[in-house]
Amino acid sequence: MFRLLRVIPGVLPLAASLAVPAFAQAPVQLLPNVTYEKQVQFTPHGPVAISVITGPAPTGLYTVAPVLGGGTVSGTRQTLTQLERDAAVGATTAGINGDFFNSSNGQPVGLVVQAGAMTRGPSAARSSIGFDSNGTMHVARFSFNGTWQGAGQRRPLAAVNQKPQRNQVVLFTSAWGAATPALSSSAAVALFDTFPAAGVNKDISAPVTVTPDPGQILIPTGGAVLVATGTAATKLQADAPVGTNVTVRLNLPSSWASVVSGVGGGPLLVRGGKAVFHTNENFDAGQLTAHDARAGVGQLADGRVVLVAVDGGRPGYSVGMTTYELAQTMVRLGCVTAAGLQYGKYVTAAFDGQLLNRPSDQGGERAVKEGLLFEYFGVYAPPPSVPVVTRRGSAASEQLSYRLLRPSNVTAAVVGPNGTSHQIDTGAKQPGTYTFTGAAFDSEGAWHWNVQATDDLGRVSTADRSFSYDLTLSSVKVSAAVTASAGLKAGVTLARPASVSVQIVTAGGVLVATVPAVQLQAGAQSVTWNGKTTSGGSAPAGSYLARISAVSAIGTVTTSAPFRLHR
Repeated sequence: MFRLLRVIPGVLPLAASLAVPAFAQAPVQLLPNVTYEKQVQFTPHGPVAISVITGPAPTGLYTVAPVLGGGTVSGTRQTLTQLERDAAVGATTAGINGDFFNSSNGQPVGLVVQAGAMTRGPSAARSSIGFDSNGTMHVARFSFNGTWQGAGQRRPLAAVNQKPQRNQVVLFTSAWGAATPALSSSAAVALFDTFPAAGVNKDISAPVTVTPDPGQILIPTGGAVLVATGTAATKLQADAPVGTNVTVRLNLPSSWASVVSGVGGGPLLVRGGKAVFHTNENFDAGQLTAHDARAGVGQLADGRVVLVAVDGGRPGYSVGMTTYELAQTMVRLGCVTAAGLQYGKYVTAAFDGQLLNRPSDQGGERAVKEGLLFEYFGVYAPPPSVPVVTRRGSAASEQLSYRLLRPSNVTAAVVGPNGTSHQIDTGAKQPGTYTFTGAAFDSEGAWHWNVQATDDLGRVSTADRSFSYDLTLSSVKVSAAVTASAGLKAGVTLARPASVSVQIVTAGGVLVATVPAVQLQAGAQSVTWNGKTTSGGSAPAGSYLARISAVSAIGTVTTSAPFRLHR
């Protein structure tokens, strides 16, 4: 059986097991149906490290959406990990950096669509990326197209949430920030206390509440401001006096009519499953052909979405890619459609506020204006605290947790190797983290931590994490100090026959030698290492770890023992 020892309310710890060994290929589950994989490509220019986050088509409990630093277009920039931590109140997230930003004002360069509302218009010179209500990814280039109409005829709207130029009318929503940019005395202003969400390809209407004098105008929460400059100011004053119903329309191409999230970027990388070399977008040749850190987003033929971060600027670890090499990589991953995002020192991948990649900036993670995130709204369970329980009856041998974002009805259980379910928690729960510590497993083998939740919106989600109970390798004994001439002799005690292998690694995790697996019987046994590296040379003096693995009918158990090698 599995005996519950205690329930611990509190903050959910970050999952230490997210760290993936260098060159590992096995995907790691981040969220239900969302995985992370670290890949390494060896090129004539050097190794290239690639972080790949793969998740389902963004529908139901999942979205792929931009998140802005400071929460607004004019807000401050933030690191991707901070953006994810801020988003944690409403979703569990995994993602990469988003669009390029203007170095002078920190604002995104291209399109921003959040929850179906246009927060920022597109850049006509570069690709825009959108996801519609069916989870389909779109990539296209188009100009901003908007109109406004008061008492007179329909007139052009130049932009949304962008500082107006001469003779322009611009719409500012609360997504811009607290107040409009400072306006000249010749500008005209129409303010709406309430204004519908700036949905695309539909008429949005509201009455003008006040026409304040120009300056820096506070934007009401849930409201908006129309600002006109130059000759357009006269038309706004004439057509939008107080009380007039004004209709605004923000248009996207007809094929984008159902887009619910969008982000700027570029260039186009993959079209119809083929890498694209020339796109004629607003990037110079040097930007495209330099080996640099790169980021991209793509969609596979089955609808799944991949977010890719390529590390660069670190010779010996990862030299980066050209844009076309990134396009070829996206094709290799199975993308039928893909586009690039901001490249260089801002390229970052993270999960739940924890870095997944190694940004190229030697100073660490840089602040970005925007993240492009998988957002998951269901129950989340982190990996169990111990992947393999190896001691019988040890108190607090396994810690299991789950996190809710909304009020939910929950059933949480551990399921044994024979399929028997042991209920741990059930009933109506409020948002928060619930943690349990238990011991006393009744059979060796694969176990599951399974949590099912139905939230107050009727959405059903399941989180399932596996761990095992395996007593095969009951003890390991390694001398704290050994000499190169004598080598290492590790004593192991086995509960059953097993194939035992040894890896010798440095304290920093670099593999030095591998002792081939040997089949050993139950009882006290030993394995040895001759002090040689894999290439046959003598290992230098220093601190090492012996990683000893035993593979039996139950599964695989691995333990590590430190030692020091003397010459």
